[in-house]
Amino acid sequence: MDGSVPYRALAPRTTPSRAAAEAAVRTLIEWAGDDPDREGLIGTPDRVVRAYAEAFGGYREDPAALLATTFEETDDYDEMIVLRNIRLESHCEHHMIPIIGVVHVGYLPSGRVVGISKLARLVDVFGKRLQIQERLTSEIAGTIQEVLQPHGVAVVIEAAHQCMTTRGVHKPGSVTVTSRMLGSFRTDPATRREFLAMIRSDGGEAWA
Repeated sequence: MDGSVPYRALAPRTTPSRAAAEAAVRTLIEWAGDDPDREGLIGTPDRVVRAYAEAFGGYREDPAALLATTFEETDDYDEMIVLRNIRLESHCEHHMIPIIGVVHVGYLPSGRVVGISKLARLVDVFGKRLQIQERLTSEIAGTIQEVLQPHGVAVVIEAAHQCMTTRGVHKPGSVTVTSRMLGSFRTDPATRREFLAMIRSDGGEAWA
């Protein structure tokens, strides 16, 4: 076992109506102690539902399908491909508060490569769901490994959780780092070191 966690589709669920979602927002406003019918809040349920549709749009996309189109005319390119500093915007499943950071993805192709924009979109699809960072890291790596079947995959996520920085323990500046190494990145220390050096080569955090 190499630790790969392939993508598994979510079980079908009945989606509540838009009216029910807006009613739920009205209830939260009232619970907080305000009047949802006052001028400044009367349009808030609609705005919140539209914002949530964007923030959680990943539930409506198939991550594996993003990687289905690949290219084989690569002149036998077999070196590491790395896309670093992919902006991550997700939400903690425990508090529904933002997780903001960056994702670094690398893989060693085995005859096929995928358009680099697809890697960024894969991050978005999994990020635009209620998440914990550990699972998010595994899902991204596992899907790349399952669909592309490369020699190895590496994913590192560095993110700030607002459930820690703006509430609870109130520790601004704290960053959570998770990684998933599969195939050659897991078994070959030199390959792993090369990847880690590449994602650190700019010496700064693009998301700070």
